[in-house]
Amino acid sequence: MSAETGTPPPGPTPEPLRFFGTTWLNHDNGYTPRRIAVAIGSLATAAAACLVLRLAYQGLQIAAIGGFVSLLMIVMFAICSAMAFRHTWDGFTRRPDPERQASLRGLLAIGFVGSLLAYFFRSLTEAPGEKLHREEYEAARKRHEKKTTRRPGKKRRRA
Repeated sequence: MSAETGTPPPGPTPEPLRFFGTTWLNHDNGYTPRRIAVAIGSLATAAAACLVLRLAYQGLQIAAIGGFVSLLMIVMFAICSAMAFRHTWDGFTRRPDPERQASLRGLLAIGFVGSLLAYFFRSLTEAPGEKLHREEYEAARKRHEKKTTRRPGKKRRRA
């Protein structure tokens, strides 16, 4: 927004990112501390989630349900976490399909540790989703500039 008038600048505006707002555009207003906080927060949350999963596994061990069910649980969480990691990682570089996103909701909920780890690793290099948003913003700015600039040349003569 313009400081004097309070009106937004002409053209496209950047889309805000979770935890970052629009600071990703110019890397200002605490962008680096936010990235550090997001990295630490997502890693701490993933560690706490692993602790909860460990407690759940110990509960199954105490219930003595058998080695096969315990193995199935470990394999299920490992596969779901790997798939959630990949899905989340891909979501940082391209927009996910809403129908596919809805169909994978349960799998992503089970593999939430993978999503948290993807968020952690991406926040080590940039704000998660920054590359995608920057590409879309730059493309929108180019389209806007192309639309608003007049082409040089002769004007059409009107009779």
